[in-house]
Amino acid sequence: MVKYFCNNTDIRSAWDHVVSAFWQRYPNPFSTHVLTEDVVYREVTVDHRLLTRRLLKKTNRLPRWAERFFPAGMSRSVYIVEDSIVDPVNRSLTTYTWNLNHTTLMSVEERCIFQDSVEQPATTQLKREAWISSGVYGFSRPIQEFGLARFKSNQVKSMKGLEYALSNLQGMCTSAAEMEEKCKEKKRGKQNRRGAPAAAQGHGEGCVREGQRGSQEPGFSCYCAQEAPAVRLTGPHVKYCTGDINSTQ
Repeated sequence: MVKYFCNNTDIRSAWDHVVSAFWQRYPNPFSTHVLTEDVVYREVTVDHRLLTRRLLKKTNRLPRWAERFFPAGMSRSVYIVEDSIVDPVNRSLTTYTWNLNHTTLMSVEERCIFQDSVEQPATTQLKREAWISSGVYGFSRPIQEFGLARFKSNQVKSMKGLEYALSNLQGMCTSAAEMEEKCKEKKRGKQNRRGAPAAAQGHGEGCVREGQRGSQEPGFSCYCAQEAPAVRLTGPHVKYCTGDINSTQ
């Protein structure tokens, strides 16, 4: 038997913002159990899809009853492989994750699909699925129940971490837009001073002499310089389903 979990969530933020925040999730205060992340493979295909494989190291405190299944010298850290596909044409991000070690005790496979919403503007639809199994004879069901409860808790933290990254991204873009506007104002001011009457030129340290140019600060730009909508998870649109299935998909 395999424990199955799925939920559907509407994220009130544009798909491109969500994808950018996805790559900037860690570190965040809600996912302190994620210790490291490393990109081990990346490729852009001929059809413009971005393929990425990452290796993550996580840790979670085990309940006292689960300690009996771990040898004394065995590491408590879990190594996770995450494969992802970014499809800019169909505006979707699909991720597949699974644990590399401790698979006899418990195996967790997860699939997430971030899809740009057609019906709702500036909204990203997230479908998350998980399959949890255990090979411990006689204790597989309680271990799976524990794994399901732990997965639910961690996926809530994961969403909070994504919201945190989205908020930071929005702040960065707003700051970049403000800096760009200030640079434009400085440039316009210098151009106005250059066009002043000749009698005014050369008097005062703040004037720019004809043919003399002061240092010009570079401008800043950001792909989301416009104010991004705040991320919000809508309660009525968050749906869950759990149950037992005989085999993984």
